[in-house]
Amino acid sequence: MDLNHQYAQHQRALMGADCAANDDDRLAKLAKASHIAGRISKFQHGLGAAAACAWSKAQFANPATLTKGSKAAH
Repeated sequence: MDLNHQYAQHQRALMGADCAANDDDRLAKLAKASHIAGRISKFQHGLGAAAACAWSKAQFANPATLTKGSKAAH
């Protein structure tokens, strides 16, 4: 797995959610970011990487509680 590519994809999904045209688009982009975080977490756990815990938590973030422009969405 190319982690740099996955990190970039995750960041693009979060930035896309921040400037989404509507709530449905924003939630879809946050769900995509969550899915990517899950892949990163699974890969890192497989390597025994300490950073995996942070990605595990990111995967389960509830996108419905994140509001447009909130610091939590960044």
